[in-house]
Amino acid sequence: MIIIAQPDATEEQIEKIVAKVEEFGLEAQITRGESRVIVGVSGPEKLLHENPLASLAGVEAVLPAAAPYNLAAFARRGAASTVDICGVSIGGNAAVALICGPCSVESREQMLSTARLVKDCGARILRGGAFKPRTSPYSFQGLREDGLRFLAEARNETGLPVITEIMDARDLPVLERYADCLQIGARNMHNFSLLKEVGRSHLPVLLKRGFSATINELILSAEYILSGGNMNVLLCERGIRTFETSTRFTLDLSAVPILKAKTHLPVIVDPAHGVGVREFVPQMSLAAVAAGADAVMLELHEFPSLAMCDGEQALSAATLAKLVPRLRAVANAIGRDL
Repeated sequence: MIIIAQPDATEEQIEKIVAKVEEFGLEAQITRGESRVIVGVSGPEKLLHENPLASLAGVEAVLPAAAPYNLAAFARRGAASTVDICGVSIGGNAAVALICGPCSVESREQMLSTARLVKDCGARILRGGAFKPRTSPYSFQGLREDGLRFLAEARNETGLPVITEIMDARDLPVLERYADCLQIGARNMHNFSLLKEVGRSHLPVLLKRGFSATINELILSAEYILSGGNMNVLLCERGIRTFETSTRFTLDLSAVPILKAKTHLPVIVDPAHGVGVREFVPQMSLAAVAAGADAVMLELHEFPSLAMCDGEQALSAATLAKLVPRLRAVANAIGRDL
């Protein structure tokens, strides 16, 4: 880290700053400029984070010398990483993956028929919520383990890997029996206890950006999972809350190239939650692929108007069938497959 001294800091204050740094077991290197003194601090990362230096007399600011995330940083690998979900590769030079399915699992019949449609449309991964975080406690909350069983049955019939959301660390053992990838929803991006638990899981984790979170906060949440030993993390942009009310959220597509520059992790875009309006989802899906997304996650329902959750943003099978060739054309135009 770097300590910037105040312009009027005295030599005595500078000496005390250096002494305190060394007292903490860190090394200090002084650089004297025309208007102020800068003290470079180096040492074990744990000590850098644990010891307060900003409150010392004569200190104007304490800045990190590098990104506050180590495991997620692109510089750590020097190349984009790839996450494998039961044979489907996402990230790196792999083809853009299409992840489709209903917002929530509503019945066995619905899940099986939707899974067949997903496969027929060319999607490679099946999504569906068995545990549903809802704004109102009176809204449909999901079928829980029954929903997981229906997802697993759909996977067995179609061969599509399954992504489903985890809301509570206590549910991890049962989810690990049925799912192929865990999803951390936007509301749980800052649930650090849950992030630590999935960091110990053997399953890949799809981490959604919180709707009021910055890009750096998303990466730091991913760092919690990575630091637990689980290196198979995918980042998902799903829209952030702004002053705009024409859409459900504001889909921040600039996050895609920024995340790919800052980290080595695959980046997914969820345009359905980003705009929340069915008629705009295809255009934003195409834009997501053009922006460099490694996968696009879409909601599909046989009868969107009857959906028990987020029907207003779900695509019909006919719409998805028309969209897939256009997505493939955009992917090809930027040198990728779909």
